[in-house]
Amino acid sequence: MNNNRKNGRELTFSILKYNPKDINSKPTFVEYRLHETPGMTLFIALNKIRETMDADLSFDFVCRAGICGSCGMVVNGKPLLACRTLTKDYPDGKIQIMPMPAFELIKDLSVNTGKWMNGMSKRVESWIHSSQEHDISKIEERVDPDVADETFELDRCIECGICITSCGTALMNHNFIGAAGLNRVARFYVDPHDERDDQDYYELVGDDDGIFGCMSLMACEDHCPKNLPLQEKIAYMRRKLVSVK
Repeated sequence: MNNNRKNGRELTFSILKYNPKDINSKPTFVEYRLHETPGMTLFIALNKIRETMDADLSFDFVCRAGICGSCGMVVNGKPLLACRTLTKDYPDGKIQIMPMPAFELIKDLSVNTGKWMNGMSKRVESWIHSSQEHDISKIEERVDPDVADETFELDRCIECGICITSCGTALMNHNFIGAAGLNRVARFYVDPHDERDDQDYYELVGDDDGIFGCMSLMACEDHCPKNLPLQEKIAYMRRKLVSVK
């Protein structure tokens, strides 16, 4: 037995397992015990569980660096990225993990955020709307650095779905576009290359399923792993669109 195993405390994981494609499967919490190692993240712990205890356990991961947004899950009631969550932050060593609600469940902790994000992208027409033909032979128009920075800031969204999971409105109203969708709208609103006006954006999100459905609970911004100014931009878009007649 190595020193890490001898000295590390024992962690208890209670993980929800369920396969919606299996008619015999029922949602069940399965308990796993694992010895903690220095610097252990939930990502590392889940991989150890799958490698040594339960090869059937399903969860998503790609980058391990908080960039891809694939490993979002609900940990002790709070939506988090598994790769950025340290087990040492749970003093009692008891960790309950569930899949994120509001998204289609694939299996166990794996959910289909991509399907939701693709639908959102089409819904808000997430592309530059311009009457000018694109000509790669011409020099691009100059953009004020402050405007470019504002656009790039909103582009940092990794579409992890945590803002949707933490949103009370999104959990009650599955048609709500959520902070991810409203952030996307704000990103194109500030982009000088996009020629849409307030009326165009009002037609997209000017209802209770869009900008006016937000209850300003701020859970989206509180839980965003990239610390995006979500509430600031939602309030900004609401002020702009409320004046549209």
